[in-house]
Amino acid sequence: MNLLYPNTIARKTIEDYGYKVSNTPYKTSLNRPSSKITKRLFDIVFSLAIIVFVFSWLFPIVAILIKLSSKGPVFFKQKRHGLNNTMFNCLKFRTMRVNKVQGKQASKNDPRVTPIGRILRKTSIDEFPQFINVLLGDMSVVGPRPHFYKHNEEFAKHVDGFMTRHLVKPGVTGLAQTRGYRGETNTLQSVTGRFKLDRFYIENWTFGMDLKITFNTFFGMILGDKSAY
Repeated sequence: MNLLYPNTIARKTIEDYGYKVSNTPYKTSLNRPSSKITKRLFDIVFSLAIIVFVFSWLFPIVAILIKLSSKGPVFFKQKRHGLNNTMFNCLKFRTMRVNKVQGKQASKNDPRVTPIGRILRKTSIDEFPQFINVLLGDMSVVGPRPHFYKHNEEFAKHVDGFMTRHLVKPGVTGLAQTRGYRGETNTLQSVTGRFKLDRFYIENWTFGMDLKITFNTFFGMILGDKSAY
């Protein structure tokens, strides 16, 4: 299957939800060399600041709490699609007990999630190791959120052009997450809703938009998000 432009098998269902998804290639200012340099400089400066001034003291505290809560590694690594659908290891603080279930999304009151894991997920602290991914160039501070690769392949069967989200680097946060599409994607409506906002971001990117999304994300961390579990 061509993951960049997969064939849709559910167009009628998508349109019934009020969405009309096109596979027309994106036009984005991110193709300009100046835009790529601006975005990469912001990624490097911002991720370095987070790693030096926050992650450096937060890591040992969280690591101890994770180790005390359950057996297993501090970090959770998962294969996800990056730029142009290349695979990379996405890093997170481990929030679940080690189990054999692979790729099942966390749900509300999920028994796999540890007590400290619930706090980490609710506050989005579990995502902080992804700033290492940003510094390495696998991710950007802002962009479409990367899904587990098997989920991506499944979503691509139902939404035409879904994998074109990865014509840009995936982000630690994104426009969809600041507009209520955070957490579990368990309905076709949630998948298509995220896709529409991701596409809007790619087609209309500005540096100012990245700054606004970053601010809204940290503001949301302070207020909390009912979709984070």
